[in-house]
Amino acid sequence: MTSKQNLRKHLLELLDGGHAHAAFDDVIANFPSQSYSEVPKGLPHSAWMLLEHLRITQSDILEFSRNPKYKALRWPDDYWPKKPAPPSSDAWDKSVKSFREDLAAMKKLVSDSKTDLFATIPWGEGQTILREALLVADHNSHHLGQLIDVRRLLGIWK
Repeated sequence: MTSKQNLRKHLLELLDGGHAHAAFDDVIANFPSQSYSEVPKGLPHSAWMLLEHLRITQSDILEFSRNPKYKALRWPDDYWPKKPAPPSSDAWDKSVKSFREDLAAMKKLVSDSKTDLFATIPWGEGQTILREALLVADHNSHHLGQLIDVRRLLGIWK
């Protein structure tokens, strides 16, 4: 296996989680719907707010990574939901599905041998696909840890 193949393999493992970081599907598994909007004492966000922030941010990074007509979102307003509760009964499932699809798309971008992980993204300010993939993994890891804290404080973590 070449160094580039090894790098792609390691990036994909990092994006999946499950080694030093929790995996998305493990963190959200069997999350009780009555707990989506609860903000545990001492924490600033509900599970819904964290899930949506994860989805929005990952989608934004993916969009930046592959769209020459990318338009930046406004920080922090466009990256966080305004309310702790999902707007509808199916919003949680839609957000989970979208998160998984965007993660799969980022992994496809990373695994494609035509993607130069080190090339500067022309519409960026020096970013590379390597940097964006690492950013997704790092950001997801951070907020999945926060979701685990929410679950622990609500008494719904194994």
